[in-house]
Amino acid sequence: MGTVLCVITEDFADFEITLALHKIRNVGKRNVVTVGYDKQAVTSESGLTYLPDITVAEAMELADVEGLLIPGGPILEQRAELTELIRKLNREEKLLAAICNGPQYLGRSGILDNLSFTTSCSEEQIGKLGVEDPFPRINFIEKRVVRDGHVITAQGRAFVDYAFAVYDYLGIYDGKEEKQAQLYKDVMDR
Repeated sequence: MGTVLCVITEDFADFEITLALHKIRNVGKRNVVTVGYDKQAVTSESGLTYLPDITVAEAMELADVEGLLIPGGPILEQRAELTELIRKLNREEKLLAAICNGPQYLGRSGILDNLSFTTSCSEEQIGKLGVEDPFPRINFIEKRVVRDGHVITAQGRAFVDYAFAVYDYLGIYDGKEEKQAQLYKDVMDR
């Protein structure tokens, strides 16, 4: 049984990843592990409190990681250890799946420089925040979900489609009748 990591930070959008994690754990029989910068509790956008299972530094030492899910939330600074974890998993061609504003972490890590991606975070929003745009906009595609190799990105409104793209990548429903739902028709594979 492999491990799927999920980064949780203050004000993360928990609703964007709960469906994906529920089926990954209960249907796919994967170990789901929450990862934080430290082991302090964080409060999600919905007001629920979460306690990370391990730190980003501890995640670097895990051997059976299949992928990393990154929920949306506010545009935040990115610590070097998260960049290092993302780059490590990218080198190993593990799943990197980010939704809504979550692709900001992939962008700052250089992962999106040569890949097609989508995000809910527009150039206009970045401009209003007065921060550096973490996205290589030339590679942006206006789709609900975009898969480019082992990287899946999604707009926040597409959290169900995102979940099914992740299931597909991980083979969660391979050979199961439930797969016939085909809920993510506008996923763009490259």
